[in-house]
Amino acid sequence: MGVYAYIAQVTLSDAAMAAFPVAQQELYSTTPNWAMVAFALGVFGGVLGSIALLMRRVWAKQLFIVSMVGVVGVTVYQFFLSNTFEVMGDGAKIMPVMIVIGAILLLWFAFVATKKSWIN
Repeated sequence: MGVYAYIAQVTLSDAAMAAFPVAQQELYSTTPNWAMVAFALGVFGGVLGSIALLMRRVWAKQLFIVSMVGVVGVTVYQFFLSNTFEVMGDGAKIMPVMIVIGAILLLWFAFVATKKSWIN
């Protein structure tokens, strides 16, 4: 879902953007590059970390750390540095909270798996 959301946002056409309400158009068009980089790190770090975990590779932990940095960055932007929830509504807070919880759990599991030598 994260990969789809990232690709959908970075490939959003002008015609598709025009279909959004003005406030949402402003939200998307004013998102800083660093927040989009954080989004990419969070998403692709998590996907690659999950693949590495399935392959039982110890570098899954490092990928989940990269993902966590991205997740924290984009979450800080959404909650504190933008008007995301004024534009999208309070219901939009559910997904970022679930993503933070999932990222924490994956990172924790990677640390446990490394410590117990489940992955190498």
